[in-house]
Amino acid sequence: MPVRGVIVTSRSQTRDLDFISRFFSPAQGLAEDYVTSSAHCSLGPYWKNKLHQTDFIACQASERGGIVKVKVLDGKVLLSGKAVTIFKGNLSV
Repeated sequence: MPVRGVIVTSRSQTRDLDFISRFFSPAQGLAEDYVTSSAHCSLGPYWKNKLHQTDFIACQASERGGIVKVKVLDGKVLLSGKAVTIFKGNLSV
């Protein structure tokens, strides 16, 4: 099975963050993603089981970096934070 990417995560050593992460995907032409929502959708349930809580403040520690609020609720993962539009377009199917 081909690997899309690798997530590296650790519990934060600071009080203002619950965990930190990085996401690498060189096979997809992306050495490191700045802030990866799909990774945090996997990390939410992982850290819920480790820390026994449902709300997290996470940091993706890439060059640009970003803070992601993660909430695990009823089998869903809700993410919030600041975002930047990098392109716009239309897709016709």
